[in-house]
Amino acid sequence: MVRAFLAALAALLLLAQGPARAEAVKIGAIKTAGAGPIYIALDKGYFTAEGLDAELVFFDAAQPVAVAVASGAIDFGVTGVTAGFYNLAGGGALRIIGAQGRESPGFHNVVLLASRRAYDGGLKSLRDLAGHSVAITGTGTPGHYAVGLAAEKYGFPISGVRFLSLGSVPNIMSALTGGQADAGATVVTVPMVPAIDRGDFHVLGWVSDEFPFEDRAIFVSTKTADQRRDTIERFVRAFKKGAQDYHDAFIGPDERPKDGPAAAATIEEIARHVGQKPEAVRLGIAYIDPTLRVPVADIKRQVAWYKSQGMVKPDVDADAFIDKRYVVPLP
Repeated sequence: MVRAFLAALAALLLLAQGPARAEAVKIGAIKTAGAGPIYIALDKGYFTAEGLDAELVFFDAAQPVAVAVASGAIDFGVTGVTAGFYNLAGGGALRIIGAQGRESPGFHNVVLLASRRAYDGGLKSLRDLAGHSVAITGTGTPGHYAVGLAAEKYGFPISGVRFLSLGSVPNIMSALTGGQADAGATVVTVPMVPAIDRGDFHVLGWVSDEFPFEDRAIFVSTKTADQRRDTIERFVRAFKKGAQDYHDAFIGPDERPKDGPAAAATIEEIARHVGQKPEAVRLGIAYIDPTLRVPVADIKRQVAWYKSQGMVKPDVDADAFIDKRYVVPLP
């Protein structure tokens, strides 16, 4: 009788407490089709199933996401990695826990564009960039690095390129439209697609086809990495499910673009989140590795290049911020 009474009392106490409250987490990202795994994980309840009340916070550029994560304003960053990111990470503020995606042939995420005026004036290819102004969101961004790779590949001095740091992708679009910049190097956002279709901008090259590299990561503050392992593991499980669905929708067995049965529905889903037409979303589909593996050697190469340009401090060590507790290296 005593045991039965205690069991009944325990049941009543559980009922009085109600269901366990989900842990709130904020995720910082840019409004791109490449952030599709997050939208899918939100819509399909993958975060909820892991006990996470996930809130998506949009930014206009990658570097503010890194700053927000380092400050504790948001919990997870899912976006491009920059020289500023590497300096924060090298200083002990941030840790990479997975790869969000990479530039892979056939997938369009980071693009090098010419304005209509510059194109008509002779800026027809990446070889022609020397002597021109290039708009980027900021010094040391993936777009900046992409121009550096173009200089190496096509043999022109990067010192001959005048970089304009404009702070956001919308500002780059305005500068190209208004003629303040000859070219732009930036992630493709959905509003950019109609402008390309109209001929306001001309594509000089897709980074994925010209020089593939790892340009996006999943990262947290060092404090979160050290103190919230369970939260991170639950987040990664949910994210991987969204990434797998994204991969199955748009990527074939050979890791090249290939629509799966859910492609059309997934395009519609992404379109709702980014507020654009499905046909505009399709151009920005990016490569996503559903296992979130990190190409460690490529990250180290980026850090070395940024150091050579004086953008990353000499003592920054990639091995210190690629968190081996969570990261699966890409062979």
